[in-house]
Amino acid sequence: MNKFPSQETVLALRRQYPKGARVALVRMNDPYTKLRPGDLGTVDFIDDAGSIFCIWDNGSKLGVAYGEDEICIFKNADAVD
Repeated sequence: MNKFPSQETVLALRRQYPKGARVALVRMNDPYTKLRPGDLGTVDFIDDAGSIFCIWDNGSKLGVAYGEDEICIFKNADAVD
């Protein structure tokens, strides 16, 4: 079974998480990472396999694997519109 997302899915991810978007980690299926739920980062790019590569505020540059890990757009409650 092919676990890679379709080209349409990758394009949708790129629209949802554009370069520079601030994100928060929801969950990561990696027992060796130091990232934890709630950690913040900035989207750098999304590869053709749908992995979302972020520059995390803690200095990590670990990618978020499509179908395994989860992030969401970070909305700062203190931000002024």
